[in-house]
Amino acid sequence: MVGHARAGALAGAALLLTGLVAGCDGGTDDKPADRTDHSAASSPGQSSATPSGGQPGMPELPTALTSQRPDWNSCKAPAGGSAPGGDWRCATVKVPLDYAKPEGDTIGIALIRKKARDEGRRLGAMLFNFGGPGGSGVSILPRAADSYKMLNARYDLVSFDPRGVAGSAGVNCRTDKETEDANRKVDMTPDTAAEEAAFMKDGADFGAGCERRSGKVLPYVGTTNAARDMDLIREVLGDKKLTYFGVSYGTELGGTYAHLFPKNVGRTVLDAVVDPTADTIGHARNQATGFQRALENYLKDRGQDPKAGTQRIARLLERIDKKPLPTTSGRELNESLATTGIVMPLYSRSSWPYLTQALDEAEKSGTGNTLLQLADAYNGRDEKGHYDTQNHSQRAISCADSKLRPTAAEARAMLPEFRKLSPVFGPFLAWDTAGWCAEWPVKGEHDTPEASAPGAGPILVVGTTGDPATPYEGAQKMADELGKGVGIMLTNKGEGHGAYGESTCVTSTVNAYFLEGKVPADGKTCS
Repeated sequence: MVGHARAGALAGAALLLTGLVAGCDGGTDDKPADRTDHSAASSPGQSSATPSGGQPGMPELPTALTSQRPDWNSCKAPAGGSAPGGDWRCATVKVPLDYAKPEGDTIGIALIRKKARDEGRRLGAMLFNFGGPGGSGVSILPRAADSYKMLNARYDLVSFDPRGVAGSAGVNCRTDKETEDANRKVDMTPDTAAEEAAFMKDGADFGAGCERRSGKVLPYVGTTNAARDMDLIREVLGDKKLTYFGVSYGTELGGTYAHLFPKNVGRTVLDAVVDPTADTIGHARNQATGFQRALENYLKDRGQDPKAGTQRIARLLERIDKKPLPTTSGRELNESLATTGIVMPLYSRSSWPYLTQALDEAEKSGTGNTLLQLADAYNGRDEKGHYDTQNHSQRAISCADSKLRPTAAEARAMLPEFRKLSPVFGPFLAWDTAGWCAEWPVKGEHDTPEASAPGAGPILVVGTTGDPATPYEGAQKMADELGKGVGIMLTNKGEGHGAYGESTCVTSTVNAYFLEGKVPADGKTCS
């Protein structure tokens, strides 16, 4: 499912495809020189921080939790992967299941760390969230770490599995067979009453499975509680302020943290920014716009007319809907999987050749091998047919956050608008607004997240003009929401989901901010 949460969830997979190779394009500035900010440093001796759980209306946390010290040990191999090298250590920190009852049940939050190389000049820990929601930081950070070598000189690199994800009371909703059956049988852009009924039933069945298997944690896996966990992690790591690097959904988590704990905000970068002013339907509109923009940029790059190319791909999907394409695996490529396969390589310009290969195969050979491989990578399916549970966590967190529960009738009514926004992705995204949280067993927290952070230090907000999943316009809205003097806008003129490691200008600007406290001029542009 590509929808507002699912598409943003490619942060984990897409980061590994895209932003982890440093040094692509250079950049230029169009604003005055950088200034140095010393107040944001995450080092000992800063002003005292707000205690965890100390925001209005929440009780203080017991000392049994705030006095924890992580017991770092060698890391076990994540599911389907291999253990990281000897420089990595893992630990578990206990947090309240319900922050309103901090003396009650606890869950464990899985952490991973690589210590700073230059211990004498160490600035503290840098906490990462790579997106989703639902991405496992414990799994992703070791694979991503080469991109952060310069930061690792003076910072411990630390990431975590947010609550409800993988090693942190991970949500589980379906078996591999149930997932495979749904991917094969359920049409994500239903054309008939029967297909529509099956689509909505699948959404409801997914939620019921989450409740059966993970009902205890479902009410507590939202972003607000994850932000509270981050502040407790900051405290047990011994930092006065939180140094944070958030990507994709990680920017929403970072904005939420800044709102709850503005006095505890240290040097913070938000890259590939989720629009904090958009609700469920607004995110779907944004992504229809963003993916269509990326598709047109891809078509222009191939020397094709964007409008004609879009219509050609839309017609291909219509043909696949009527007659799925065969593959050498024996599995068929249906319209839903084909759309997912087209989405995947749009996350990075460096992946565009895979899209060319996939479309050429489908159009010229009438087979769907490459599109199916891309869809499987997106959906977390390995060659043996095992699916990871990131999709389960994504949906649980998204539905715990959002109050909005669009009906099938409401989704159907949006189809003309969404088809106009994107003939290729619009129908998928419009229907997904209804299917994602259909009959979800837990009520959502809010319409849109709160990100205002008066009193926080400067937060660097990075938006890429060709970002498909979190369109550029959302970055400016985040900077505005954070507040004057807090949200510092940095524009990357380029393609792809995430700029750090893709643009040398962005990378050097971010490094100077984290390592030297140099805050760029608000409105700086890298091109």
